[in-house]
Amino acid sequence: MTYTLEQLRGLVAVAEELHFGRAAARLRMTQPPLSRQIQKLEAAVDVRLLDRDKQRVALTPAGEAFLVEARRILAIAEAAPDLARRIHSGSRGVVRLGFTAASTFGTLGCILNRLEQSLPEVRIELFEMVTREQIDALAGEDIDLGLARPPFDSELFDSRLIQREALLLAVTAGHRLAGLGRPARADDLTGEPLIFHSQRKARYFHDLMISMIPLAQERVVHSVSQILTMLWLVSAGRGVAFVPASATLLGIPHVEFIPLATHVPRPVELHLLWPRHSRNPALARVLATLEDLAAQEPPSGPAVPPCADAVEETETEAASHPA
Repeated sequence: MTYTLEQLRGLVAVAEELHFGRAAARLRMTQPPLSRQIQKLEAAVDVRLLDRDKQRVALTPAGEAFLVEARRILAIAEAAPDLARRIHSGSRGVVRLGFTAASTFGTLGCILNRLEQSLPEVRIELFEMVTREQIDALAGEDIDLGLARPPFDSELFDSRLIQREALLLAVTAGHRLAGLGRPARADDLTGEPLIFHSQRKARYFHDLMISMIPLAQERVVHSVSQILTMLWLVSAGRGVAFVPASATLLGIPHVEFIPLATHVPRPVELHLLWPRHSRNPALARVLATLEDLAAQEPPSGPAVPPCADAVEETETEAASHPA
C-alpha cells in the first residue's frame, strides 16, 4: 500500500468541502488531477473512501475512519521539520541527569525548576548514583550530565563548580558537645563513637574527612554511604557523624549540628560534570541555562551559588547558633 501526502491532502480537502470543485480551488489545482489523486488513493488502500455522483459527495464509513488517520499523518509530517530543527538546536530533547543523594538537599530541585522554566521542551530524566557510578555512566553515554564530587579526569570530562558548603558535626540532641559554644576540634571527639562514610561507596566524603580532621579509625562503629542513614543513626544515639551543611535541611528529629574547625571554611564541593565530546544538542542548552550557577569566588571567602541560598542561610545559622 503506497500513497502520497498530496493524496491525503486531497482527501482532507474534499472531505471538508464535500465538493470537488471547491476542494480543487482550495488546493490551487484543477478538478481532474484532484479526482485522479482520490482514485489513486482508493486504489492504494483498496477501499472506497467517497460516495460521489453529480449531486453530492460523501465519505463512506471507511472514509470517515481513514480521514482521522490522514489528518494525524499530515499533522506529523508538517510538524517533523520544525521538530528536527528544535532537536538540532537543543531547544527540545532529553537530558539524562545523574545525581548524588546529597545533591537533592536544595540544589537539585532548584536546578530542575530553572530548567523547566527556561527549557520547557527539554525533558530531564533523573538517575540517583554515587559519583563513581556517574563517571562510569557518563563515559558509557548512559547519562549526559552529573551532579558529582571531585576528582574527575579532565581529559574525559568537563566540570563546573556550583556549590561549596561547610562540614558540620551531627550529634544526638542534648549531647555534651552541643554546648561547646565554638567549632568542634579533633581533640573534642576523644572517646566518641564515629559514624563514618564508606570508603568504597562514599569515597569523596571519606577522603575529605581524613584530610580535614585527624581521627582514630578504631572508633568508627558504622560505615555507611548515605547522609540520611548517618543522621538516623545519630538520632538513635549510635554515634556522631560528619555531614555537609545542607543536611540540616533534612529535619531529622533528635539531631543537633555543631560547626567544625577545618582549615578550609567550606570544603564540600558539588560540580556539574559532563563528557567533553557529548553528542546531545540539548546538553549545551542546559549548560547555558545553568551557567550563572557557577560558584564565584568573592574576596571574603569561598563560593556559594545562587541556587544554594537556602543552604547558605542554614549553614550560617548552624555556625552561629548550633541547633
